[in-house]
Amino acid sequence: MIDKPYSQACENNKVPILAVIREAFNQPVTVWEIGSGTGQHACYFASELPYLIWQATDVGENLPGINAWRDEAQLTNLNHPLALDVTDPAWPSYGMEAVFTANTLHIMSWQQVETLFERFQTYLNPLAKACIYGPFNYSGKYTSDSNANFDQWLKSRDPLSGIRDFEAVMALADHAGLRLLKDNPMPANNRLLVLQKMEIN
Repeated sequence: MIDKPYSQACENNKVPILAVIREAFNQPVTVWEIGSGTGQHACYFASELPYLIWQATDVGENLPGINAWRDEAQLTNLNHPLALDVTDPAWPSYGMEAVFTANTLHIMSWQQVETLFERFQTYLNPLAKACIYGPFNYSGKYTSDSNANFDQWLKSRDPLSGIRDFEAVMALADHAGLRLLKDNPMPANNRLLVLQKMEIN
């Protein structure tokens, strides 16, 4: 029996995130979660939004922990998690209708963030929505002292990680054919960006 991994941050932010994604994902679709981590978000959002199919994904080493949460939750709309690294040359599904990712852009290297948006360009359907949660800098500046300290801590662990600049991320989104619908302020100096893939003319 595998012990369930636990993230206090997931518990702290799940309710405010739910309020935003309930509005963004308001039709029956499959939501692909990129970097599901512990699996707590997947279980909570699937239980609160039963009209959605939730597809958790993460690197292979994290799947047993996600499955431990899934096995306990016993939700019919929560699929078995799939192994996915954003740099994989092929993703598990073409024609994704909805994507959610939380606290991933600042963990990945910038090259991986670029690859993520390249994959969005390839794998997201026209009009698909992508919700991205986490901290961002604006005009190259931290939004709080706590974010500045968090960024220093991130880079001490991995020099390639760090809080990303909103404008740089939006440039990647634009190149991938995604437009910003809403930049939502969230607790603890985080944001939740709601993007939508533009239709092909």
